[in-house]
Amino acid sequence: MSTFWSLYVSVLSLGTLVCVTWLLLATRKGQRADTTEETVGHAFDGIEEYDNPLPKWWFMLFIGTILFALGYLALYPGLGNWQGLLPGYDYADNDKKIAFSDGKQGWSGVHEWEKEMARAEARFGPIFARFAAMPIEDVAKDPQALKMGGRLFASNCSVCHGSDAKGAYGFPNLTDDDWRWGGDAQTIKATIMGGRHAVMPAWGQVIGEQGVSDVSAYVLTQLAGRKLPEDAQADPVAGQKIYATNCVACHGPEGKGTPALGAPNLTHADGFIYGASFAQLQQTIRYGRQGQMPAQELLQGNDRVHLLAAYVYSLSHGDKATQVQE
Repeated sequence: MSTFWSLYVSVLSLGTLVCVTWLLLATRKGQRADTTEETVGHAFDGIEEYDNPLPKWWFMLFIGTILFALGYLALYPGLGNWQGLLPGYDYADNDKKIAFSDGKQGWSGVHEWEKEMARAEARFGPIFARFAAMPIEDVAKDPQALKMGGRLFASNCSVCHGSDAKGAYGFPNLTDDDWRWGGDAQTIKATIMGGRHAVMPAWGQVIGEQGVSDVSAYVLTQLAGRKLPEDAQADPVAGQKIYATNCVACHGPEGKGTPALGAPNLTHADGFIYGASFAQLQQTIRYGRQGQMPAQELLQGNDRVHLLAAYVYSLSHGDKATQVQE
């Protein structure tokens, strides 16, 4: 904040308090000392008001709010660039005071959050580190680790994948065996750490509307093993030729996908996150899809992601890991 705006805010805030104080005292000074039966001379719907002074307890309450405001502005930021009298960190780590990320001292909401996170890291960091040193497969068998991973999942992942991790439209089910990028422990961790960005190109303008219908029919009937709607105007045989020319590079000749590219297995219709109906398949092929899994490395850090990966791994590997959910 520039010096001008800092002074502007300070003068405006303090000036308002001064004016309010003057108004309160001036009004108090002009009031009579005792009570009376006289009215102020106004009537509102037949109701008259006695000309009595403001109750003392009410007056003192106003004074208290003004004093509170002055104390707050002295302790906390509120007067431009003034940082407040409250100190920064009041504890030390290895005899060294911990600095705030912005290099400033004094109270602020961000500083309080940093202090809280530092206290949490000091308390729980060793626990996270202990699990991070273990293989994910072993962590997935530890009840305490799974409880911690479950809480991390609920706080950071459930908004997309659901509280039961069974996904939603556009978000994969994490409890089944359909993994676009691979479902082994290390790949799951890599996905959470770095995120994923899957790109399904739009083919509508390339193969035409009839081509979209034909290749959708081929995928639905020949690869996914489902039936076409009775009124579908599509030729699966022609769709197979289009598939072999345009789709096989990513999804493979048998339609079983390529994890390195994030191309899904087309033989498992239940794993189609954008729907497996004939109309939904046409929509996907016609316009393409842009699915993105945000990276969690900077938000969670390696140790927490390790626990998250173990929890997610346990959801679809019930025979290899003990599932513990609250």
